[in-house]
Amino acid sequence: MINTVGIIGYGHFGKFLHDLGSRFFPEVEFRIYSRREEIDSQTFFDLKTVAQSDIVILCRAINEYEEQLISVLEHASSETIIVDVATVKLYTSKLLYKYCINNKFISIHPMFGPDSYKKYKGDVNGFTIVVTDYVLRNDGYQVLKDTFASLGFNIIEMTADEHDKRFSETLFLTHHVGKSILKAGFTRVDSDVLAFQFLMDAVESVAGDQNLFADMYKYNPYCKMVAERLNKAQKEVFEELE
Repeated sequence: MINTVGIIGYGHFGKFLHDLGSRFFPEVEFRIYSRREEIDSQTFFDLKTVAQSDIVILCRAINEYEEQLISVLEHASSETIIVDVATVKLYTSKLLYKYCINNKFISIHPMFGPDSYKKYKGDVNGFTIVVTDYVLRNDGYQVLKDTFASLGFNIIEMTADEHDKRFSETLFLTHHVGKSILKAGFTRVDSDVLAFQFLMDAVESVAGDQNLFADMYKYNPYCKMVAERLNKAQKEVFEELE
């Protein structure tokens, strides 16, 4: 039985998971470790206390992933389950297999966040959670799947390689196009056509995640190829216009 859940990192997504978890699992004690928040032993705790929770979710930036994983495992009990929610999977999965010698873990990518949650007014039906790797008891994994499916979430399984390849061509591409539009200074106008409104919706959904954009490029091996492919296509389109 899960009585305590620790969250390492209390940024945009960490806060969202705290709110979401408290909504669906009110009987569970959530413990937060954040370098920016003062310890109050009610919501915010020291690293050791959070790391000894039944489940620990790693929510810090990808470029801090190895450091935070090692720090958590120094204090975690052998029964603690580590949950990886990073946007890249090949990199984080390798670290989990390397360091989680005595601990169970699961590597997932929730395909939603606070913006989509707000947009759909808290309705999580159909929200997708991608699972790429796990070392859990089979019954434990099935219970986890059944629990989240009963809440309306859609569970999809794929390899870490398949995940990174697929999302380099979707999520990273969206970030790339969005950043390019922002750099160029394009904004909404009163006479927007509908297609442009949809485009700007996508741009605005990724505008605040510049660190994530850089981390995806660095830690997902497929992103550089996608960026080069897009750059080549943009040049070809421009040449066709000349």
